[in-house]
Amino acid sequence: ADFKLSISTLRISGILPSTGDIQLQTEHLATRLKQDSVVEDISAGCGIINFKVNRKLLVQEDDKFGLNSELFNTLKKGTTLVEYSSPNIAKKFHAGHLRSTIIGNFIANLKQCLGNNVIRMNYLGDWGMQFGLLGAGFAQFGCQEKLKENPLQHLFEVYVQVNKEAEHNEDMKQAARDFFRQLEQHDNEAVSLWQQFREITVDEYQQVYKRLGVHFDVYSGESFHQHQAQEVVQQLQSRDLLKTSEKGTGVVDLSTSGDTSSVCTVLRSDGTTLYITRDLAAAIDRKEKYNFNEMIYVVRKLMQSLSDINAYSTTGCRCKHVPFGLVRGMKTRKGEVVFLEDVLDEARARMLHNMSQSKTTKEMDNPEDTAEKVGISALIVQDFRGPLQSDYKFDWDRMLQAQGDTGVFLQYTHARLSRYIKLKCPCFINICYLSNEELDVLCSYDEVLYQSAQDLQPKHLVNFLLKLCHLIASAHRELPVKGSAQDVAQARLRLFSGACSVLANGMRILGITPVDQM
Repeated sequence: ADFKLSISTLRISGILPSTGDIQLQTEHLATRLKQDSVVEDISAGCGIINFKVNRKLLVQEDDKFGLNSELFNTLKKGTTLVEYSSPNIAKKFHAGHLRSTIIGNFIANLKQCLGNNVIRMNYLGDWGMQFGLLGAGFAQFGCQEKLKENPLQHLFEVYVQVNKEAEHNEDMKQAARDFFRQLEQHDNEAVSLWQQFREITVDEYQQVYKRLGVHFDVYSGESFHQHQAQEVVQQLQSRDLLKTSEKGTGVVDLSTSGDTSSVCTVLRSDGTTLYITRDLAAAIDRKEKYNFNEMIYVVRKLMQSLSDINAYSTTGCRCKHVPFGLVRGMKTRKGEVVFLEDVLDEARARMLHNMSQSKTTKEMDNPEDTAEKVGISALIVQDFRGPLQSDYKFDWDRMLQAQGDTGVFLQYTHARLSRYIKLKCPCFINICYLSNEELDVLCSYDEVLYQSAQDLQPKHLVNFLLKLCHLIASAHRELPVKGSAQDVAQARLRLFSGACSVLANGMRILGITPVDQM
């Protein structure tokens, strides 16, 4: 049997009566269970029900190995909008946004793989008082020539300088407030400068996203919902939910007992809107525009529940927030401020060095490109090993190890399998020669994807792929293709082909580009 079910377990757990003849219960249950396209034989043993899998299915699948499972029919399908990454414009892409980017990409890939229509949205932080500071600061410290030479570096320097100035200069603070008010009132000069900041930022971000293998269908932002944010304020007023605080700000009391910690500020005292106000407007607008079935936010801070202030309920859709912890100790050789581009550069450089020192590294056409892909694989696997909501400590050396549970190990296994299946893989083989343990793992691929779809945690898929790689490493030693009888060799080759297909597909869902040479 490929699988066995103990009747004693069912009796102990209360699923079956704990009294009566256990063998009669076994035989009775066996007759009630029905075969399907996967399970081809069900029989009663001594207090055990035996199941045999239809192994012909395993050799009929190629690139879609494990993806045509009937298990996925129980999942809700439809249109899923995933919002992720969401960096702030006019700033270099900080490494702190890496987690949101790769987690959101994984969720979007997974949903798409399981048959959903996916809309990938990058909701940029492109509005708010920080642009008041930047606008006022650029008027005093900015230079258009430096902006053309190194746009985001210059804006970063201006932003640091104006923040220092605003700490002790009340005139600078007032200038920042004035600039943001001009933005909200659509002053031509203020909007033109802001638009310039936004365009150069998106252009530079797209280069970083390209390196990560990430793309977006929609680049949205807070600025898209300025007018609608004021409409949300009016809706809250009409429902008598908006109150004025002692400081003159517009607030909504979310508590049932007057607990001030549950007060949500949606309007500044000068009448300008906040992030939460624009986010409420964005949620309502998205539902009207995209008519999605579910919306998934991937952001670190726990966003205010839209339903809490009776605005989200009007959208009529499922909304899920995916929280995640911090990365501790991420540093590069360049210094304390960690930009994502520097992290990717260092991962590539370290991986290229490791490859040059390894005796097993094969000749390859573009070692820099391979090092880039393997380095990014290492970053992703280190991040996805544990629960997303937990913090984890970043470790360059452990991350880039060729042995152990790392992205480098995944890539090495895939490259090795790819060399195997360059041999001609037969269409018809003697199934009895296929190895039980490796097949059992391959058979569970759909269950792992199903589990990942339930809680949106990549750890299930990462740990499955690592387990598969360890089994394949053993199979290389114990199930040789070369020197075996033809039918045995063909069966083993098919096993390696299926494993390669599952490994490549799983890596792509994680956001990893498989390499064929390493």
